[in-house]
Amino acid sequence: MTTTTVTDHPNPDSVSTKVMETVNGSHQFTIKGYSLAKGMSPGRYIQSDVFSIAGYDWVIYFYPDGKNPEDNSTYVSLFIALASDSSDIRALFELTLMDQSGRGRHKVHSHFDRALEGGPYTLKYKGSMWGYKRFLRRTALESSDYLKDDCLIINCTVGVVRARLEGPKQFGIALPSSDMGQGLKDLLDSEVGCDVAFQVGDETYKAHKLILAAHSPVFRAQFYGPIGNNNVDRIVIEDIEPSIFKAMLSFIYTDVLPHVHEITGSVSATSFTNMMQHLLAAADLYDLGRLKVLCEVFLCEKLNVDNVATTLALAEQHQLVELKTFCLKFVASPGNLRAVMKSEGFKHLNQSCPSMLSELLSTFAAGDKSSTSGLESKKRPVSSVLAIDTHARQLRKRI
Repeated sequence: MTTTTVTDHPNPDSVSTKVMETVNGSHQFTIKGYSLAKGMSPGRYIQSDVFSIAGYDWVIYFYPDGKNPEDNSTYVSLFIALASDSSDIRALFELTLMDQSGRGRHKVHSHFDRALEGGPYTLKYKGSMWGYKRFLRRTALESSDYLKDDCLIINCTVGVVRARLEGPKQFGIALPSSDMGQGLKDLLDSEVGCDVAFQVGDETYKAHKLILAAHSPVFRAQFYGPIGNNNVDRIVIEDIEPSIFKAMLSFIYTDVLPHVHEITGSVSATSFTNMMQHLLAAADLYDLGRLKVLCEVFLCEKLNVDNVATTLALAEQHQLVELKTFCLKFVASPGNLRAVMKSEGFKHLNQSCPSMLSELLSTFAAGDKSSTSGLESKKRPVSSVLAIDTHARQLRKRI
């Protein structure tokens, strides 16, 4: 006995998909003076203008006395024919005699919206036709709402079958990564085309008004707003340290947070956290939303008992609700509260935001009430860590 094993390959080396679809189009053919066409004799027709659908020419034939002589003009015949020098065209068709009463009771013969046992109809050569020799009895037509004011309206829809291949396209050209940020940073560093200078303490930084305005609504209003001044070429910046303003400029041009060593000359985590706190304040001042969120995420991830009080004060001053809630939950943990109260940052919090103390106590009291047993109390530090991680992930989603 021979056994054949079929192995499933969930990750094949290549894939492709053949999509069979129709390219559709329609044409309306109106016959005025129907009664004058009667008596032409069977086999003779009235022809529509040639029309194009899916790159092929088509024509409608209407036989007032029928196509078959043996029917003795009992029926009218209706056909659609290929008028292009083409062969083996596969298509779907729909021939409709329009109800002119407005009730929508059209007489429809259609390939569309139904299963086809033999598939689409194939037209072998120019002149190939599809339609009905006995489309409708002539007496029924002449007593119906299809005929109005001696006029008939025929609508024809053609759907030419096409096959297209979908699959991975193999190129021998490697797509380079975007270097727009680096290009703009080089422009900033070279000072080429700069049209405004910022005096920040003892340092001077040159920049481009258009680039600043594109990223900051505050700069946009300052340079191009109704009360702005586009002619200003020098601005004095107060209350922002030179290194922080430099970091903010770097982000505006690159959309990337600068390395702490580039800005502060230090590699310590404390220096980076301090810079992020000041950078967050600057981002809020100039309405740089993405920079604010990046700073919030960083401060959440690096939160500890030494910096949480100053971060909480910052969140309160700049109305950063998520960062504030995050800090309060961290401080309210019994394992953290005592250590935080001994920190220098807590003294700063007490002086700059005394109202936060009552809010902190309320958060602590709410957390304390939720602990109904010693075992639950022991589990609280774990839940606190999970809450911090959840807040950090929520902030990342906003980036």
